[in-house]
Amino acid sequence: MGEGTALPKRFLGKTGVEVTVLGLGGEGILRTFGQEREAMPLIQRAMDLGITYFESARAYSGSESYYGMALKERRGDIFLASKSHERTGDGALKHLEMTLRSMKTNYLDLWMIHDVRTTKELDVIFGSKGAIKAFEAAQRNKLTRFIGISGHRNPTILSRALDLFSFDTVLMPVNPAEPHYWSFLHEVLPKAQGKGMGILGMKTLSRGVCVKIFGAESVENFLRFAMTQPVSTAVVGCETIEQLEMNVRIAQSFQPMPQKDQNILLSRVKSYARELMYYKL
Repeated sequence: MGEGTALPKRFLGKTGVEVTVLGLGGEGILRTFGQEREAMPLIQRAMDLGITYFESARAYSGSESYYGMALKERRGDIFLASKSHERTGDGALKHLEMTLRSMKTNYLDLWMIHDVRTTKELDVIFGSKGAIKAFEAAQRNKLTRFIGISGHRNPTILSRALDLFSFDTVLMPVNPAEPHYWSFLHEVLPKAQGKGMGILGMKTLSRGVCVKIFGAESVENFLRFAMTQPVSTAVVGCETIEQLEMNVRIAQSFQPMPQKDQNILLSRVKSYARELMYYKL
């Protein structure tokens, strides 16, 4: 496995921080309980292979705890992100306490509001006792360096959220099915770019649906498509170390996908777009 080949890095928007173009997500084998023997070596292998962006969420079962067990003295070498799905300030601060305890760290590099879906949620989050107050306090108190937001259900809602607060990053779906229906790539990405935000791509492999439909060779096409977009990093969850190593090999040899090849891929996935975008249903 090519440890010698460095993973390409990109700036995380206006934060000025550089992260690897491939990041490890908190799902896959990490979104479990009691799988320490599989989860910890996966995280450690990702660090050995040079990945610097690592992500989790309060909602992801034992994921944060696995990171806490695996990182130890290497915590300072990586960019660590997690998310809270609480909508009130008090609830979010309790989440942050649990996150920091689970991850065995005294700060996050990035803390995100997780999975916004409705205007009602926006009203609470940005209201007088909303979660955004907790995020601002956490940044003031150096419990997080940066503040982000994520969404995968409704691009209009996520776009609106970007106008309500000056977020450092946005995490959204980036895959070749997206342009076909209610597209985050069309509705959110240009706005985030205009604001100088770090753009994090998720659902890059549609949680493995691309492999079920198009076979294992589709992973390279889908990952390459995602990395060709103006994202800082493509965040991918892994079930096995083999999957992780394959993703790293693809990222190490990354070359932008020409527009013609992107168009071919877009037309190829069109009739499967709904299955690939299961996360919008």
